Amino acid sequence: MAKRLPPLNPLRAFEATARHASLTKAAAELNVTHGAVSHQIKALEQSLGVKLFERAGQRVKLTPHGAELLPAVSTAFDGIAAATQRMTRPASTGALSVSCVPALLLLWMIPRLGSFTSQYPDIRLTLIPSNDAKDVRAPHIDICVHYGDGSWADCWMRKWSGLELFPVVSPTLINNRPIRTVRDLADHVFLHGDDGREWHTWLAAADALDLERGRRHHLGDARMASEAAVHGHGVALGDTVTASGLLARGLLVAPFG
Repeated sequence: MAKRLPPLNPLRAFEATARHASLTKAAAELNVTHGAVSHQIKALEQSLGVKLFERAGQRVKLTPHGAELLPAVSTAFDGIAAATQRMTRPASTGALSVSCVPALLLLWMIPRLGSFTSQYPDIRLTLIPSNDAKDVRAPHIDICVHYGDGSWADCWMRKWSGLELFPVVSPTLINNRPIRTVRDLADHVFLHGDDGREWHTWLAAADALDLERGRRHHLGDARMASEAAVHGHGVALGDTVTASGLLARGLLVAPFG
């Protein structure tokens, strides 16, 4: 024999009113009128044969019967919400292989690994430091987080973030050899994370392509260039994503703001 339960809408009106101690706030949450909430509560009281609220000025308070009913109703709604969330969220078990720009992987993704593991404890991660376009079609890689102009063909893409490049240097080095203007960079070692194109682009934007550049080191990728800058070996180009953690921890500073 089916158990007799009150209608759902009056229970929703009752729970919201009890939580807010206000018919007006309950109506706003449920996107209905004040009168509609009042009508639903009266219907529930008639169905149960008891009074659930007493008025206290502009607010309402639970009667003993209302106080007895509220925990069961709240628990039931919380259970429904939790079950719905579990059914609609993505699968949280299995394996995930990610190819990611090395600097982004080390300086942004790895610091957030604990949060991911906490949220998805049953997902086995494989993280591959790479910006190789061939990874986009590699059968063993599920997703790529790559740096580029978005010209990868025949694949699903979404731009995650734009990058703003700017010089970064260790506090010790800049204290010993200040960098007050772009021209002061000529007194420092240039640290390249690529073949030199990024520094060329930055100097062009700063109207300083004629800057005399002396010593320079090519370190293969932005991760190693940033690490060399941390150790005081010269000036590297950081960006708004990967350098943010190093700047926040005081390991690097941005001389031009």
